[in-house]
Amino acid sequence: MSRRVYVEVTAVFTPEGQVMPRQIRWEDGTLFPIDRVTDIRQAAATKAGGCGLRYTIRLRGQQTYLFLDEDRWFVEAKDKKQPTA
Repeated sequence: MSRRVYVEVTAVFTPEGQVMPRQIRWEDGTLFPIDRVTDIRQAAATKAGGCGLRYTIRLRGQQTYLFLDEDRWFVEAKDKKQPTA
């Protein structure tokens, strides 16, 4: 199961008017530079629900998705396991 994690994103505007993310600040404050943006399209966040612009990015050598939902950025993250009784 996944959840939305809203993140702070540093982005730039290209001369063509596209928004290009450059780095993500995770919930704990860790900064992750984005290696590359490989695709941008309207798409649903199938694991965490919702939709928006989906950026396919390379982050630390791994492919993942970053979503821009109106004016907020989020990623899909695995739910933290609940302790068992």
